[in-house]
Amino acid sequence: MANALRVGLAGLGTVGGSVVRLLAENAALIAARAGRPIELARVASRTPKAELDLGAASFSTDLASLPHGPVDVVVELIGGVEDAGALVEASLGAGRAVVTANKALLAERGEALFALAHAQGLPVGYEASVAGGIPIVEALRGGLAANRLDALAGIVNGTSNHILTAMENDGQDFAAALAEAQRLGYAEADPTFDVEGVDAAQKLAVLAALAFESGIDFAGVHVEGIAAIDIEDIRYARELGFVVKHLAMARRHADGVAARVHLALVPERVLLAKVSGVTNAILANGDAVGSTVHIGPGAGGMATASAVVADLVALARGHLPVPRPATRRLPALGVRGLVCPHYLKIPAIDQPGVFAEVAEVLSRHAISIEAVIQRPQAIRPDAEPWVPIVILTNDVAETVVEAAVAELGGLGGVTGTITRIRVADL
Repeated sequence: MANALRVGLAGLGTVGGSVVRLLAENAALIAARAGRPIELARVASRTPKAELDLGAASFSTDLASLPHGPVDVVVELIGGVEDAGALVEASLGAGRAVVTANKALLAERGEALFALAHAQGLPVGYEASVAGGIPIVEALRGGLAANRLDALAGIVNGTSNHILTAMENDGQDFAAALAEAQRLGYAEADPTFDVEGVDAAQKLAVLAALAFESGIDFAGVHVEGIAAIDIEDIRYARELGFVVKHLAMARRHADGVAARVHLALVPERVLLAKVSGVTNAILANGDAVGSTVHIGPGAGGMATASAVVADLVALARGHLPVPRPATRRLPALGVRGLVCPHYLKIPAIDQPGVFAEVAEVLSRHAISIEAVIQRPQAIRPDAEPWVPIVILTNDVAETVVEAAVAELGGLGGVTGTITRIRVADL
């Protein structure tokens, strides 16, 4: 059998520890599939983990020294941008291939790092950076290589999806669902990146750059979180035939890429609407194959380690490609120019004539109504009496609905904040 692929591992967190275990437990199977052994040669971590058996690998707390020892590939699992970026650059500079699970690093600096790897003729694997154990990078790069890919959409953050599922199925409000997610270990003590959509936006930028073969301006991705969602909105959406999901979507246009992360109403008949809990799902639309959906565990130590080791196997077999540098940068369009139906929940004073005023404003903005829900029993007894007027519009331009909502908010019969959720254009 050929010489072993010598791995230098940076980071012994949840994923790093799982990589150590997976390489040991499935060593024979992995070697058979790789055509040679894949051995852990060196490990660097800020904090030693006595409970992990590193075998014959050496250990150091000096991350910077990792690429300069006897290793063929550096696996970066320390997270963050600055230290991780320095390690990846040093590894490529030292002639080492790189495997990373770091979506933040790739979203912000991937274009420059791929250019450096290309100049050095070195492969970079990043299957683990998006959607955990789902082999979506390989699918976009390999299985769908014959297709022009024009659109991506998916659930790429398990924490947010778990929260929305708990609200949908158990009737929990957002705070209770978040607390449960934290208790179960699905959400961090500080869940900001998850619930505000930053994590999903980073993953979307990585996927869009690969699918559209271009540089993607991460700062131009439109990002909205889920903290403002109300249990009522989920119930009304279901009554209208939809499920509320936190989606990451990117669509290529002639003048750029509309990349966005926000709550969306998904028709309940669509497969994405049925994806629950921490499961991830990504829809890719190709001109030859049409729509394909890729579903699986989007997080977790072993699921993500599975993707890391898959890249190592590809590298050992000589199949992990050297990244091609982006030859163009597509402008970020965000939600500019978006046209889709909208869900509006308008808190209205319970008195005659208010709905007529609302309808008149919508008519003035040429917004047609697809469906309406208005129930007197929804009056709140603990505050100024009001009822929700729930409206599902037909297709309307983003700028038009923004102007209409602003005008609706100024009506005397409207009290409080109007909720607006886009209907997914899948």
